[in-house]
Amino acid sequence: MLWLSGCATAGSDSAPCPPVVEYSTAEQTRAAVEVEAMPEEAVLVRMMSDYAVLRDQARACR
Repeated sequence: MLWLSGCATAGSDSAPCPPVVEYSTAEQTRAAVEVEAMPEEAVLVRMMSDYAVLRDQARACR
């Protein structure tokens, strides 16, 4: 785990959790329609998947 410590600049107790932006149901529905319209190999589809993981981690941080 030594490689993880290289990123730390302060104790983990003092690191604030990032805010999680809330989206309305209409915004989520529109986003889903737009993502579904993209080709499966679109890099944005992978990026959105990564973003979902980050949102889950930020929620767990709270």
